[in-house]
Amino acid sequence: MKHKTPSSPPAQRLSPPKQPSRLGSIWRKFRKNKLAMVGLTIFLCLLLIALFADVIADYQLKVIFQNRHQRRLAPCAEFWFGTDALGRDVLARVVHGSRISLSIAFAGTLISTLAGGTLGALTGYFGGWLDNLIMRLIDIVMSIPSMLLSIAIVAALGSDISNLLLAMTIGQIPRFTRVVRSLVITAAADDYVEAAKVCGASNRRIIVRHILPNIIGPVIVQSTMSVASIILTTAGLSFIGLGVQPPAPEWGTMLSEARDFMLTDPYLVIAPGIAIALAVFSLNTIGDGLRDALDPRSGD
Repeated sequence: MKHKTPSSPPAQRLSPPKQPSRLGSIWRKFRKNKLAMVGLTIFLCLLLIALFADVIADYQLKVIFQNRHQRRLAPCAEFWFGTDALGRDVLARVVHGSRISLSIAFAGTLISTLAGGTLGALTGYFGGWLDNLIMRLIDIVMSIPSMLLSIAIVAALGSDISNLLLAMTIGQIPRFTRVVRSLVITAAADDYVEAAKVCGASNRRIIVRHILPNIIGPVIVQSTMSVASIILTTAGLSFIGLGVQPPAPEWGTMLSEARDFMLTDPYLVIAPGIAIALAVFSLNTIGDGLRDALDPRSGD
């Protein structure tokens, strides 16, 4: 009787090692930057405060209601940041001010990113007379200081949030246009764009599907810097009376209302000033961290 020799088990196919995802690699490099992580933590706290401002403090009773019996009270257990000259809770106004400042900054950055990115992509890819026309207009706008340009727009159109947002957007569009244009010019000369043209891809498909995804990193970094810039500009315009108008609790407006009491009641200036400083600091450190994390030359 013949004995069958046991067959050896089939050799298992070795699968290639799993490559880390792009987002995972960016996050690992980002969290190595301790200062950027501190900035991210601060910014997330500010964002949560803005989202839950109504839960933290009632807008009608704490923010805009004037109580002459509790004017200019020093920080205490009931009023952690004290009260202002009209008896309003400074902490509540700082909390709700974060919602106004961040909303204007995010909206202005989103609109300017889309508009400036579109102009930059068109001029960088097609060039020619369109590039010359748009870039000369951009040069004219950029020759005017952003704060002066914002003051002129708001002074001409009126001091309300919509005009303030328009001024912020116009001031930021040239920066995004120049950044995206330079990136698109560089990307358009790469081999993968030439290959897409040979395959018959349309210009729209090449720009949207091939070029823009490869230049998104620097645009994100510019966006974080833009949010910080808009927060500062908004506060500056509100401080001189051309931004968010009272009784809305914008940080710059709070500084303007407290400037007569800087020596006697410095807490009125410290609270909104720290809020502006923390917001700008966190966004700038996040931008620096993203710039390093999105740099393909930096290792994990």
